[in-house]
Amino acid sequence: MTAPPPKDVTGETPATGFFGSRAWRILRNTLVGIFATLFIIWLVLFVTKGRFLKQPFESVTTRMAGRDVKVGGDFQLYFAPLKIKFYAEGLSIANPKWASRPNLFQAQKIDMRVSPLSLLFGNRRIYWLDLTGGSGDLEWNTDHTANTWTFADTGGKPFKLPRIDRATVVGTKVRYIDPRMRLLADLGLDPIAATNKQIGKEVELHGTGQIRDTPFRLVAQLKSPDATLDRGENKLVARAWAAGNVIDVAGTLPSATDIEHVPLRMRARGRNLADLLGIIGVVLPNTRDYALRAQLVKDGAEYRFTHMAGRFGDSDLAGRLTIVNGERLRLDAALATRELDIVDAAPFIGYNPDIVAAKGAVAAAAATGAAPQRVLPDAALPVAELQRFDAGLHWTIQDIKSRNVPISHVDLTLALDRGRLALSPLSFAMARGNVASDLIFDTRSRPALDTYDIRLSPTPMGRLLAGYGVDESGTSGTIKGRIQLKGRGDTIHDSLATSSGRVAFIMPSGSFWTRNAQLSELDIGTFIQKMFEHKLKEPVQINCGLIAFTVRDGIAAADPIIIDTKKNVILGRGGLSFKNESLDLAFRADGKQFSLFSAQSPVGLNGYFARPGIQVISPELLARAGGGVGLATVASPLAAILAFIDVGDAKSAACGPILAGAHAQAMRTTKGKPRDDVGNGTTAKSESGKESAADRKKQRKKFLGIF
Repeated sequence: MTAPPPKDVTGETPATGFFGSRAWRILRNTLVGIFATLFIIWLVLFVTKGRFLKQPFESVTTRMAGRDVKVGGDFQLYFAPLKIKFYAEGLSIANPKWASRPNLFQAQKIDMRVSPLSLLFGNRRIYWLDLTGGSGDLEWNTDHTANTWTFADTGGKPFKLPRIDRATVVGTKVRYIDPRMRLLADLGLDPIAATNKQIGKEVELHGTGQIRDTPFRLVAQLKSPDATLDRGENKLVARAWAAGNVIDVAGTLPSATDIEHVPLRMRARGRNLADLLGIIGVVLPNTRDYALRAQLVKDGAEYRFTHMAGRFGDSDLAGRLTIVNGERLRLDAALATRELDIVDAAPFIGYNPDIVAAKGAVAAAAATGAAPQRVLPDAALPVAELQRFDAGLHWTIQDIKSRNVPISHVDLTLALDRGRLALSPLSFAMARGNVASDLIFDTRSRPALDTYDIRLSPTPMGRLLAGYGVDESGTSGTIKGRIQLKGRGDTIHDSLATSSGRVAFIMPSGSFWTRNAQLSELDIGTFIQKMFEHKLKEPVQINCGLIAFTVRDGIAAADPIIIDTKKNVILGRGGLSFKNESLDLAFRADGKQFSLFSAQSPVGLNGYFARPGIQVISPELLARAGGGVGLATVASPLAAILAFIDVGDAKSAACGPILAGAHAQAMRTTKGKPRDDVGNGTTAKSESGKESAADRKKQRKKFLGIF
């Protein structure tokens, strides 16, 4: 058999696997080309420092940010050797056109080393930052829909600080503007030198600013700067001084610029709490020095102060407060006080509490612009301020510390709506009785329309008047009443000086201290007899009584004043004036029993609210004394007593109309006949309610303050 010829293998490539294949050669050459290209790029950038990228950098960043980005001086961007080195002199990033300053950020020099991979994956990391002469301008637009540090129309987002290992910051300033809060702050950052993520000391921020019309000074410290550089916790402590107040804020922020939903500890102290809230345009009655603490949480436009506790003056305060900085500023609060000093309550009617504490109510009224000897304050309602914000308040007060009248269990609901201030309802316990009231001050009409409706439930007179010298054990009678007045004015004085309405206090059956009754009726014989018998606390039985006034244009006329007792009928006539707080009243007690020595003449009550006077020697009494002298001269000294004899013919009063609080014309005797001794609802002091033209003119001048 012939053998096959040998195979020619001279053109066959030996089998060497993948690395000998054509695919490997293509991959290898590609990789070599890429690395060579990268090396050439790196080399070109390293040699030229990337200065030729200045214009491309400005163009690309301008397009990405939608803002002009400029480099005014030297520019470098290259790998050194594997970290990105960025260096720029005169770098500026423009603000939106609506901003008040041209640039969001500018710096004399910025030099940093950046992790290349952090730009693509994970959190951005800066190995080294050197910032000199930096200036940031952070500003909200008027509608609060956009800010300068957000480069999109998606609303403001908090700036996230990159991780910084080493930093040197010198001469850096920040300006912040919020038109809604009317806040302007210019802040400077103390020099920072950090190495290996360690600053080694607190970083301090300090500066000045203005919120609304109030200048302030601020110092803030970053207590954990090393953790901040490492994107960890941010312990912040800040103190501000404004309008005589000191405000401290402390807390831990999730990032250096994020305070949303973060509980912050807050303390405030100062001379006057009204000055503190006045900073944001909120009107509050003046207070004495105060100190408060609370937890603050910001949630968008809402600022919530919870766990609030502290004091103002000699009174305690606790509760919560929410401030919403929306289109209209609004406050909502729920407050509680265990004990309120009566001096600290003085500002609620317009008094300065410090003057009340030092000099009394009359001096405090004078400080408001009131005339001498007046007690009604003349402090005007802050009309413009009341129309700038809205408010809701519920305040409970356990006790009011007062020398004369015991008051407790105060429950106040306040509503302020575009200038209409309502204290409704306002209730409290007074001397074991209850007072319920509705007070409305509507500044939307000019001058303000003010309405007073105050109701007093049956209250023990002994307890009510114990602070004014009445013996509680000898007085068991009660009193109830109602005040309904409506007037116009921006002060309490002005509104009452123009008011009309009715005031009525009713006394059902009861007793009161005998000595008080006898002094008021000047029954000399009975009073001396009881004094020698040491029975000064023998009760006098009240059948019924009514002290009522009809008010017309600030002048209150007795309508009527009548108290029917077991032995007497006490009548009062005349009036008083809210215009100048003058009094012109006459009281007379007619006996139901025979009395040998009874003056039986009116006792005048005159003067002013602040300093009332009692006129015991009246013209009627002088006339009777003159008659007694005449009888003594003509007849005998014993006959002089005849001028002072009270035969005891007083007509008992029907209690029905009295207990109904009826007007003078409705008063009746127990026999059903109309009374002719209670006047007719005018300010005349005569029994008939009529007076001469001369007397009327004289009284009118007194009530109007014309002398």
